[in-house]
Amino acid sequence: MNLNEMKYNDGARKDIKRLGRGQGSGQGKTAGKGHKGQNARSGGGVAIGFEGGQTPFYKRMPKRGFTNFNRKEYAVVNVSTLEKFADGTTVTPELLKECGAVKKQFDGIKVLGNGTLTKKLTVNCNKISASAKAAIEKAGGKVEVI
Repeated sequence: MNLNEMKYNDGARKDIKRLGRGQGSGQGKTAGKGHKGQNARSGGGVAIGFEGGQTPFYKRMPKRGFTNFNRKEYAVVNVSTLEKFADGTTVTPELLKECGAVKKQFDGIKVLGNGTLTKKLTVNCNKISASAKAAIEKAGGKVEVI
């Protein structure tokens, strides 16, 4: 098979509806817009969410709370994830990203205490929970908050 012999599958390509190209086309004169009225005009129609003058749904819904645009988002790593590193390793955010434990670093790494740890590690992170710190130190490791 050559590039010039390739064809689309049947039904994969559909011709566009050519409007306003004469009576013989079946879409001549008003081009499917009917006679006069708001939707027949250029630029006609209503805005998205308009409900005919009735109070729109988005205005009827109660509003609560706010979004803090200064918030910091941390990539979360559990203690059980740290188990895969060799004994005596210094675990840094770069190492976690390199090995695929986190996809993005966001504003830093936060270590949580889910799981168990048996290896002696030095963990460099931006934030750490009390239970995670206890688990790492219980295994003989150290925690350094950067």
